[in-house]
Amino acid sequence: MRRTSASLVAGALVAALAWASGPSSPAVALDPSVGAADLTQDINQILSDSRLTIARAGVVVKSAQTGEELYATDASKQLIPASNTKLFTSAAAVETLGLDYRFPTTVLNTGRKAGSVLAGDLVLRGTGDPTMLAEDYDALAADVAKAGIKVVTGKLVADDTWFDDRRLGNDWAWDDETAYYAAPISALTASPDRDYDAGSVIVGVAAENGKVKVTTTPATDYLKIVNKATAGAETDVLIERQHGTRTVVITGTVADPYQEWVAVDDPTAYAASLFRKALGKHGVKVLGSTETAAAPSNAKKLAEHQSMTLGELLVPFLKLSNNIHAEILTKAMGRKVSGQGTWSAGLKVSTDFAKANGVQVINMRDGSGLSRRDGFSPGSIVQLLSAVRAKPWFSTWYEALPIAGNADRFTGGTLRSRMRGTPAADNVHAKTGSLTGVTSLSGYVTSADGEPLIFSIMLNQYLSGSPKDIEDKIAVRLAQFSRTAAASETAQLRATDAGPAGDLECSWLKPVQC
Repeated sequence: MRRTSASLVAGALVAALAWASGPSSPAVALDPSVGAADLTQDINQILSDSRLTIARAGVVVKSAQTGEELYATDASKQLIPASNTKLFTSAAAVETLGLDYRFPTTVLNTGRKAGSVLAGDLVLRGTGDPTMLAEDYDALAADVAKAGIKVVTGKLVADDTWFDDRRLGNDWAWDDETAYYAAPISALTASPDRDYDAGSVIVGVAAENGKVKVTTTPATDYLKIVNKATAGAETDVLIERQHGTRTVVITGTVADPYQEWVAVDDPTAYAASLFRKALGKHGVKVLGSTETAAAPSNAKKLAEHQSMTLGELLVPFLKLSNNIHAEILTKAMGRKVSGQGTWSAGLKVSTDFAKANGVQVINMRDGSGLSRRDGFSPGSIVQLLSAVRAKPWFSTWYEALPIAGNADRFTGGTLRSRMRGTPAADNVHAKTGSLTGVTSLSGYVTSADGEPLIFSIMLNQYLSGSPKDIEDKIAVRLAQFSRTAAASETAQLRATDAGPAGDLECSWLKPVQC
């Protein structure tokens, strides 16, 4: 049975009540002058860390009850946000698409059916569902078989035209091309697991009887596997897809089982291959080839799969900082608002939403934060976090943010190994962000007095040693903030390290699972 200390339970309850009270319902009467000077002094001390000597640091802290700015340094400076970009994308998506939004994936047919023969094409049409698993394509294939179709004389047509054919985001690094966290974006895609890492395959290796056995999840022959690995005394293996190809080369030695998440080159073709294989399993033979094209206007619906709601998708999206979800939602917003499933159309929706909610400093190049040309100020992030508290969907969105120190993976998310055993644990709800030389943490925390606070911490251009502990010290200090009592010494503010992720989101290091 899981045991939780009474102090943590009480802290979590205070936090929940404070945020549930809303922006117009102060929980306590506050004296703005009390405690703020000590807070400023302590945050300044934390930011004096030698790792930030030549770095850029922007920090803003604001009272959600009074609107008072409790701390600010470089509040209006534009900095690289990394995955803090997802705060803007997710909020705009919920506002634009709605919590009940679902992605349909549809099977259609052209021509006519005579007995068990379909004299025409079978069409698989997607709208971007990142949660489609091999089993979902199998269920669609089963529905086709239940409709009495055993032979399709025409082609299998993959319709991914709900989005444009631009697969990779603005400014993405070329050497991330095969990494699952930078997988290509398509309206037709598939995920290998219930983290919903769309557009990727899990490639596993294991030593058996002196040889290296390779498996894929899902089971697929879409990838060409070149296995050069050998069984050895230790596992030191590289699993890598060659650029611009479907070929995965495996080298090194294998002792213990190991897995790597690998982005496919073409998610549309990958999804179509899973569907064709499933059709064969259910006794449906497609005589023609597979091609990519738009479904004819006269095509008739045979079967349909509906995704989970956007409200449900927010959990894996934000808790695990899923880049592909962010980009798919960006294109989905563009499609809804302007009829164009493009990055430019979707980013305009996100920036228009931000500006309508008082945000001034913003430069969005993608939806996830992979681009190093994304730029926000900590003041702008705090402004967004303040504005969305009045939204009817806020509580769902707030609970989908990572929660500090909570070991449950789909509760703590990217913060589950951070700030454990401190007043910030089960209190801080915040979005992490990480790129090499970039880290950020922005969100909400309830003070020792029960006062809801909003904060943004952005650290750029540090040269060595991840300063995530600096973010943690500030967040813990905010959880200890009191208008009436002095805080603990800042040197004692952090109880645990930030996990093994270093400069990357821990959710991006799948084998580590930090």
